[in-house]
Amino acid sequence: MSNDAATAEAAGTTEAAPAPEPIPHGLGASLPPADARAKTEGTFPYAADLWAEGLLWAAVLRSPHAHARIVSIDTGHAREMPGVRAVVTHEDVPGTPLHGRGSRADRPVFASEVVRHHGEPIAAVAADHPDTARMAAAAVIVEYEVLEPVTDPERAFEAEPLHPDGNLVRHIPLRHGDPEAAGEVVVEGLYRIGRQDPAPIGAEAGLAVPRPDGGVELYLASTDPHGDRDTAAACYGLSPEQVKVVVTGVPGATADREDQGFQLPLGLLALKTGCPVKLTATREESFLGHVHRHPTLLRYRHHADAEGRVVKVEAQILLDAGAYADTSSDALAAAVAFACGPYVVPNAFIEGWAVRTNNPPSGHVRGEGAMQVCAAYEAQMDKIAKKLGLDPAEVRLRNVLATGDVLPTGQTVTCPAPVAELLQAVRDFPLPALPKDTPEDEWLLPGGPEGAGEPGAVRRGVGYGIGMVHMLGAEGADEVSTATVKVQDGVATVLCAAVETGQGFTTLARQIVQETLGVDEVHVAPVDTDQPPAGPGCRGRHTWVSGGAVERAAKMVRTQLLQPLAHQFGMSTELLQIADGKITSYDGVLSTTVAEALEGKELWATAQCRPHPTEPLDESGQGDAFVGMSFCAIRAVVDVDIEIGSVRVVELAVAQDVGRVLNPAQLTARIEAGVTQGVGIALTENLRTPRGLIRHPDLTGYALPTALDAPDIRIVKLVEERDVVAPFGAKAVSAVPVVASPAAVASAVRAATGRPVNRLPVRPQAAVVTGN
Repeated sequence: MSNDAATAEAAGTTEAAPAPEPIPHGLGASLPPADARAKTEGTFPYAADLWAEGLLWAAVLRSPHAHARIVSIDTGHAREMPGVRAVVTHEDVPGTPLHGRGSRADRPVFASEVVRHHGEPIAAVAADHPDTARMAAAAVIVEYEVLEPVTDPERAFEAEPLHPDGNLVRHIPLRHGDPEAAGEVVVEGLYRIGRQDPAPIGAEAGLAVPRPDGGVELYLASTDPHGDRDTAAACYGLSPEQVKVVVTGVPGATADREDQGFQLPLGLLALKTGCPVKLTATREESFLGHVHRHPTLLRYRHHADAEGRVVKVEAQILLDAGAYADTSSDALAAAVAFACGPYVVPNAFIEGWAVRTNNPPSGHVRGEGAMQVCAAYEAQMDKIAKKLGLDPAEVRLRNVLATGDVLPTGQTVTCPAPVAELLQAVRDFPLPALPKDTPEDEWLLPGGPEGAGEPGAVRRGVGYGIGMVHMLGAEGADEVSTATVKVQDGVATVLCAAVETGQGFTTLARQIVQETLGVDEVHVAPVDTDQPPAGPGCRGRHTWVSGGAVERAAKMVRTQLLQPLAHQFGMSTELLQIADGKITSYDGVLSTTVAEALEGKELWATAQCRPHPTEPLDESGQGDAFVGMSFCAIRAVVDVDIEIGSVRVVELAVAQDVGRVLNPAQLTARIEAGVTQGVGIALTENLRTPRGLIRHPDLTGYALPTALDAPDIRIVKLVEERDVVAPFGAKAVSAVPVVASPAAVASAVRAATGRPVNRLPVRPQAAVVTGN
């Protein structure tokens, strides 16, 4: 006991306990996630943790070939193994799968006549033990006639059709302005973007439970439960009402979270055996099964005047869709529409294609389409600056887009577009200090203390990347979400099928209700398909559409709460306000607590939010295809060992257009995570697929950036210019840093080495400078 405490005790007094920290409340506060403690303690229930009485275990047999004709499938040996309860192949699939939005899927549940990519499912097994299931899957005998794979997307145009729908998924020709326009300066470039794996941090897993009515319940870490339900129902030959998807804890999602190659077999096995069936994918199976970022080939030609202002952009963009179409059409639309970047380009002529190959399937990964073209158009801006002897930031400032400008698609930018302000903020931010040439700071050098390089070979470079992405779906997608808010006994509950994927929707929903109703305790109900649909969790949808639905429902409950009080005092509800748990009138005559007003009442309301409609791009690539856009500028500082090509990202300064900050801590975390994911794209992440075969499908052969690779990330400015058509005025924040940071890192490597750096990730040989 301290002397002061002893004196106080002797005097018969005690020190007052410090006042507890106030709990963050409402919009604009850093309200912590409700599940944070469970996740950090390891008690949060994920799909891999699920269990059911009489559980069977599943395993999937996948093709070892990228392209082959299936001559025969013999399941006899597998069926005869002790403990095996069922084996299913394409012959056991009664229906045809659908995409989440109802269109016919081009990907079968199981390959039947032809294998189109390495890892394509052939059969699935249910057994009493997971080891038995894996051995039985391996015992299925498949006779293949191996075919020559088409792995070069340029060859796909002339190759024999790999699919009944052909090799061309989509072609978008964009025509804007005068094709004869020319500039005094012309720069060209050929760029390649590698295949990034989303590498979900948790195991992909699921549980299927048969129902007494002949239906099935699927417990999945789904990001689009209603879409998955409809796909499964069509596959099983059931009505959507006979299939229920229950969303389990989602351990992060920066892409389409789950692979239908194990989702759909689970339900088939449960229906066939009449028992619950569980499958937990290995990391290898994840690499083989789920979709990846589209590898892309880009050819660019920029025309500029003597002042560095862009006159015309010509480009060819080729996306490798892999074996199946998936979301390649959407990715291509974003790539073509944003091919010129957030710059004013009076004349643009873009050709975009997405083609099928025998490579692994590509699909939705954060910033798809926009990320690939950003790396190319920013390289072109560097080339213009170098050719004219101008500062790279200044060239960009002379061309940046602003509100009211017109995109090459003909769409007018009506949302806030403070691109110049963002770029100026990162340009003017102080540069980091140079590392000292001392032994204790060797870890600061490229390659770390064990690197082979010498400090004298290190060159520092500064580069820029400005990215843009669209929010919500595009080209006529019906973006609608429904939410219900209930209040009983002073506790509010939100029911909305928006899945919490790590983007913070459940926290936002709690904040909205707190802000609107003045209720402290708010719970968000678990998600399943008994609730009205809310759509997939991507492109900031749930912040905008689902958050908007929660706000509207909460405001309707607010009106129900205030109307009796307003009637009692002869005033309208607009003259009453709720703040700090109290209801007060404008003149101070009425003052009561929310708890008193709610006593004995049960209030609820359901509302929808649907943004304004969009339209498909026409045959010339023209149309108002996007609901809204967000922008980000990043300045990268890198150190490059020009003898061995090692690159260390020292600092990334970020300025972003966020509309409105709804949760500062959450927003900061999302930006930092997106930037770090972009560093992986820039330097390490490339899923190699020689002859269509995934090489090293594990996290030893696929190099994710770790905490030691993450640079200092400085968020130097957040522009809060509210988008008037968006609920709360907020914009999506996660995708656009992923788009801009790889381009910024590549730009900085170019500045350090003088090399063109036309491929991502940056290979060491591209950063080596000879003759020094």
